[in-house]
Amino acid sequence: MFRELLVREFAPYGSLTAQQIDALEAHYNLLTQWNARLNLTRIESVEEAVRLHYCESLFVGAKLPPQPLRIVDVGSGAGFPGIPIAILRPECTVTVVESHQRKGVFLREASRNLKNVRVVTDRAENLRAEYDWLVSRAVSPHEVRKLKLANNFAILIGSEEIPGFERREPMPWGTGRYLVFHVKHPC
Repeated sequence: MFRELLVREFAPYGSLTAQQIDALEAHYNLLTQWNARLNLTRIESVEEAVRLHYCESLFVGAKLPPQPLRIVDVGSGAGFPGIPIAILRPECTVTVVESHQRKGVFLREASRNLKNVRVVTDRAENLRAEYDWLVSRAVSPHEVRKLKLANNFAILIGSEEIPGFERREPMPWGTGRYLVFHVKHPC
């Protein structure tokens, strides 16, 4: 059911290879196994998980510039949006940052077969690296803007107005969800 729903929901925005679908399904299966013990997500139905976790994350990846990028996902939690972006965009390197140690263990296991993913279990404020893009969905846009990790941001938010972001696109899934962009240096 996961595979068919994922392909159908994401089809208007992009296509996925069989290998990408396999990797996304493997992540979903691991997430459902670990979620009972670790409380990684409140979303438990396969339909909501596909739409609000996977398709939203893939949508972000599809909207980023079409070239190799260094991406940092701040507050990655269960790997969203970073891991689906890494699966969709194998030419990009994705660093997923999560300050909770137990979630970091999950992220390491979930990204074991993804050569373009690096897991950092620390606070984003402690990183001393530079990236082309910062993506996030679990951190306040105001907090993200304080970080000096990237000049370009793509953040999933609720319906509140966020000043200083050039572009705001409604998400095709859910209500009151938006993808906002701040582009200081186009890649």
